[in-house]
Amino acid sequence: MYVPIGNDMALRDSSIVGIFDLDNCSYEKRTREFLSKAEANGEVVTATDNLPKSFILTSEYGLNRVYLVQFNSTVIEHRRLQ
Repeated sequence: MYVPIGNDMALRDSSIVGIFDLDNCSYEKRTREFLSKAEANGEVVTATDNLPKSFILTSEYGLNRVYLVQFNSTVIEHRRLQ
């Protein structure tokens, strides 16, 4: 099953490790460090033209990716369960 995340992109449901709300967790030092390191390693994919509200961590085929999306985490979780 695939989860639509915007900008004509979809993620395989089984590859999703976590869905995180940027408003609630971006103030934590470890989260900021994680996102900075992921960006430096080229693991960040922007799936929005707007300000991102959440990020999705995926792991598939040994590759980790962080997708910045325009929807909040509850919307994405709802799409994942449909």
